[in-house]
Formats: sequence, structure tokens, C-alpha cells
Amino acid sequence: MNAIRRRAVIGLAVTALTVPTTVALGTAPAAAASCNVTTGPYQKQVEKFLGRPVDGRQSLADCKAIRSFQLKHGITPSAGYAGTVTWRTMSTMLAQRAAGTNPNRDGKCPTNKGRIACVDLTRQLSWIQDGSRLKYGPVPVRTGKAASPTRTGAKKIYWRNINHWSTLYNVSMPYAQFFDGGQAFHSTTKSMWNPPGSGGCVNMRSADAKAYWNLLRNGDDVFVYGRKPGT
Repeated sequence: MNAIRRRAVIGLAVTALTVPTTVALGTAPAAAASCNVTTGPYQKQVEKFLGRPVDGRQSLADCKAIRSFQLKHGITPSAGYAGTVTWRTMSTMLAQRAAGTNPNRDGKCPTNKGRIACVDLTRQLSWIQDGSRLKYGPVPVRTGKAASPTRTGAKKIYWRNINHWSTLYNVSMPYAQFFDGGQAFHSTTKSMWNPPGSGGCVNMRSADAKAYWNLLRNGDDVFVYGRKPGT
């Protein structure tokens, strides 16, 4: 009996030592399964953007890096595949970086209006200028999706509400400044690069929306131009 007991105790001890290893190994395939290890059509571009080795072949490490980017910005499916939406998002970021401190280099936003808020849908950028002098920005924005685009053209801010609540979407719209029907500048907690986009408003990060609130007034000009990528 003593020998049997000893063997039972040793067996339990060995089992206790091996269970965590078995669980860890058992979760590895599940974690890998959440990643799409297929090489995507924009593999090299995405690898370069993320600072990964640029070989054009999807690896598990590539997939995890891509998936982390997708999760951060709400890109679905977040499976680590270097597809169209992911690369479009990255391309927009690159265009925003290239704008530097001279977003109106091409002169598409009027410089003869005095203080004006410019919105470039193509680069998903906005800034405030006074004549040709940059007053604030440029900052990334999230504009309307294909089904509810942010309308282009010359507008004016006509109503402001610092703690606006949208009864249409049942959401808070802090620092709301309306310039075209129900379309307004306002802050949001979503990523500026979260597809497919807003319901038509120009979404901004909280600090940027607050700065716009402090710089703009009713009657100030707004100019929206370009076309949002993917619409």
C-alpha cells in the first residue's frame, strides 16, 4: 500500500508540473489561428510602413504586427492580412505626414477669406488658416463614409454647442460646430483612422476639437474639398 501511495503522489506531482506547459502549448495554435498567414496584395508596402523586414512574404510576426495596427484603429476583420483597407489607412497616414506644416501648398483652400477652417477629404486633414498664414494644424480628421459623405464646398459655421447630444445617432458630440445642415466639427473617442468613417461630420481628437472651438466663431468660413479614399 505504501508503494502504491508513493506512486500516486509522484504521479500527481508530475501532473501538476506539466499542466501549465500543456495549457500554454494548447493556446499557441489558437493565438496563431487568429492571424491570417496568407501573403496580402500590399504585403511589401505594409511591411515597410510597420518597420518589418520587407520580403513580401507573410510571417507570423508580420501578421501579429499588422493585426496590432488593425486592432488599434478598429479595422475589421483584424486578422493581420495586408489588404486594401489596411494599406489605404496607412497611405492616408503617409500623406498626412507629408503635408508637414504647409498643408495648403497646392492652394486649394481659399486664402482670400481671412480666418477659415479647411478640410481636405483626400488626405483626411484639417487646419485653420488666416489668409495664407497657418493658425492651427494640420490635424487628422475622420470624415463621412460613402453612404453619408461630408459635403464639399464653401460653408460657414452657423451654430455651436459645446455639449451637443445627437438625437439622430444617440451619441455625444462635444465641441460641436455646425457648418452644413447636421454636419459639424466635433470630438470623438474613435481613432481618426477608423473605417469606414463618420455619418458626415468631421470627427476630431478631443484636443483638436477644443482648439477649433476656441479659435472659430459663428460666421467663420469653412471650405471642404477633395474625395475621401475608398468612397
